Amino acid sequence: MPTFVPRMSRNKDRDPSPDKLAQAVLAAIRRAGAAGITSQQLALKLGLKDRSRRYLISDTLEDLLDADRIRSGKKGRYISNVRRDESEGTISIIASGAGFVRLDGDAGSDDVFIPQRHMGTALHGDRVRVRLSGARGGRTEGRVMGVVKRRRSHFVGVVHRRQGRSLLVADDPRTPRPFFIAMNDLGGAQEGDKVILELGEWRDPKDLPRGRVVRVLGVAGEHEVEMHAILAEFGLPLEFPENVLREAEMVPDGRTKEELARRRDLRDVPTFTIDPADAKDLDDALSIRRLDNGHWEVGIHIADVTHYVKAGSALDQEAAARATSVYLVDRVVPMLPERLSNDLCSLNPDTDKLTFSAIFEMDDHAKVHKEWFGRTAIRSDRRFAYAEARAIIDGGTGDHQEEVLRLHRFAQQLRKARLDAGALEIVSNEVRFRLDEKGVPLEVYEKVVGEANWLIEEFMLLANERVAASVDRRRKGGELPFVYRVHDLPDPEKVDQLRALARSFGYRLVAEHPEELPVAINDLLRAIRGKEEEGIIRQVVIRTMAKAIYTTDNIGHYGLAFEHYTHFTSPIRRFPDMLVHRALAHYLAGGGALDKQRLEVQCVHSSMMERRAADAERASIRYKQAEYLLARIGEEFDGTISGITSWGVYVELTANHCEGMIPLRELQGDIFKFDEERYRLVGLRSGRTLRLGDAMRVIVRSVDMERRTVDLREVSGPRR
Repeated sequence: MPTFVPRMSRNKDRDPSPDKLAQAVLAAIRRAGAAGITSQQLALKLGLKDRSRRYLISDTLEDLLDADRIRSGKKGRYISNVRRDESEGTISIIASGAGFVRLDGDAGSDDVFIPQRHMGTALHGDRVRVRLSGARGGRTEGRVMGVVKRRRSHFVGVVHRRQGRSLLVADDPRTPRPFFIAMNDLGGAQEGDKVILELGEWRDPKDLPRGRVVRVLGVAGEHEVEMHAILAEFGLPLEFPENVLREAEMVPDGRTKEELARRRDLRDVPTFTIDPADAKDLDDALSIRRLDNGHWEVGIHIADVTHYVKAGSALDQEAAARATSVYLVDRVVPMLPERLSNDLCSLNPDTDKLTFSAIFEMDDHAKVHKEWFGRTAIRSDRRFAYAEARAIIDGGTGDHQEEVLRLHRFAQQLRKARLDAGALEIVSNEVRFRLDEKGVPLEVYEKVVGEANWLIEEFMLLANERVAASVDRRRKGGELPFVYRVHDLPDPEKVDQLRALARSFGYRLVAEHPEELPVAINDLLRAIRGKEEEGIIRQVVIRTMAKAIYTTDNIGHYGLAFEHYTHFTSPIRRFPDMLVHRALAHYLAGGGALDKQRLEVQCVHSSMMERRAADAERASIRYKQAEYLLARIGEEFDGTISGITSWGVYVELTANHCEGMIPLRELQGDIFKFDEERYRLVGLRSGRTLRLGDAMRVIVRSVDMERRTVDLREVSGPRR
C-alpha cells in the first residue's frame, strides 16, 4: 500500500484562514506603497481568481478599514496606514530580554532581531509594529514602534517588596521586566504571595508596566498554590462555575427502559476496559465474540457523552471553552464535572452504560469485512489496569484471557499494516513523579509504554480512521463538513537537522521525497533502539514533525499514514470528540451539511487549548524537576546534551531525566560559537565541538523555583 501524502503539500488553491488572509492582504498593500492597490489586483496577486471567492478579499478589506490599519484612496485603491519602512508581526521574547519578530507575509524571511533597549512596551506574544534598522552580524535588526494587540492581559507571579515598592516578578521567564503594583492595588497580597495580576495601561517603556492583583493564590512554593499558578499562567480554569456544577448534578441518569430499547443491546457480549490503575474517567471499552461464520465481532465502545451534555447547555458551553482535560503531575483538571466524567459517562464495570460504538466484523488476519456505527448499551465485565493486561499478554492467566490474547493478536496485525503503509513508529515515554503527602517529589522516573497500551491504541486508531472515512463516503457529490485530526508534512529544514544529527552518530537518513521519509525514520529508530543515543535522536525526530491540529479541511494524517482521521474515542476529555459524535449521529440520521465555518471556529479554539494544556503539563513537570534538584544542589550527575542554542547548552540528567542549562559563557576552556546550520557549538581556539547527544558530567549549581529553571556547571568534557 503506498504511503499517503497529505493534500496540504499539493493543493495551492484552498481558501486561506481569515487571519492568514488578513496578513497576506496587509503585506500586499504595504508593498504597493503610496500608489495603493485595488481589490481586483489583490485577488490576482493572492491567487483568488474565482469570482465566487472574491468576497474573501472584500470582507478582509472591510475588517482592515475598521481596524484603521488601511485607508481607501482614489480610484478604489487601498493604502497602508503603516509607514513603508514599518511592518507588523508577532514578537517572541527570550530570557535575556531581547526578542525576535516574525513579520506578516514573510514566511520565508528570517525573523527580525529586537535588542532589549528597543523593545518598547512589547511583551511576549504581542502583535507589534516594527521599524527595520538595518543588518548587523548577518541578521536583520529593528525596533518596536508600538503594540498593535496584547496577547494577554493577566500574568502570574510572586509579589516582592523592593525599596519600598511592591513588584510582581512573573513566573514566565519570557516576561523579564517586573510589574509595579500600587498599594491600593495589592488586593491583600503580601510579600512572597503568588498572585494573578491584571495589566494596566502601559505607554512609556522607561516606566515599569503597572498592574493590579485580581486574585491571591497563596504562598509561593506550596504545592497546591504552584499547581493553581500554572493553570492560571496558561489561562486554564481553576474551578467550575457554580451554574455548571448545579446543572451537572441535575443531569438525569438516562438509562431508562425506553432509552435502552432504542439502542443496540450489547450487554451480554464479553466487554472490558484497560486503563491506567489510577484512572477515573474510563471513556473506552472493548468487546469481542466469535460469529457463526468464523469471523470475529470487535466492538470499540465510547462513552456517549453527548447523550448527557446537550448542545447549548451550560455544561456544553463550559466544555467547549475548556476544550480538553489538563494533566498536571499530580492531578487531572477535567473538561467535565466529576458527576459526568467519573460517574455517569465513565464505563465502570458491572453497570449498564450508554455508549457510541464502532463495531467491526474481522477475519483471523484483522481484515475488516463489515462495519457499523451507532448508539449502544454495554455492561463492562472487568476493569483491567495496564499491568494486569500486560501480565496476560506476557503468558500469565486471568479473566478474559482468550479475549485479551485475541485482541492483542489483532492489534499486532493492525500495527504491522500501519507501519507497512508508511506510518511513523515513534514511541515516547513519559516523565512521572513519586510525590509525598505534601507534593514533594521523591523520585523522577520514565513511564514505559508497553504492549497493553498498544493493544488499546490500535483499536482506537482503527475506530478514528474508519469513522472519518465513513463520513467521507457519505458525501455523494456534496460536502459534509466534519472535524478531522490532521498532520502536515514535516519541515524540510528540520529534516535536514535530523539527518545531520543521525550522521554525527554514524547513521544515514535516506529519503529523497516526503513519502519515503516515514520508512527512513522507522529504520533509524529501529537502528538506535537500546543505544545511548536513542533518547536524544527520538526527541529530535519528534521536534521534526509538524503539530497535529483539528480542522474541517481534511489533508490526512502524515504520521499515521491515514487519508482520513478524526478523534472519536475520548469525549470525556476532548471537546472535538463530542463534536464528532454529534456530527456522526447527524449524518447517520440522514441530516444535511453542517455549518463548516462554525465547526472550523471550534476546531481552531480546540487546537489552541490543546497546546495550552500541553504547555501547562510541561510547566508542571519542569517545576517538579526543579524542586527535585533543589534538594540536590552541589551534587554531580552524568547527562546528555539535549539542546543547543545561541545562549547555552541544555543537559538532561541520565539518572532522573531532569534538565538544566549551562550558559554559553560558562562552558569550560574556550569561547564557543553557535553553528546554527550544523546545530552544534564550536570552540574558537580549541575547535572542540559540542553536539546533541554528547555525554557530559555536570554539577547542579543553582535552582530558580520562580522561573522553574536549573543552572548547571560542566565538571568534565563530553565523552563519546
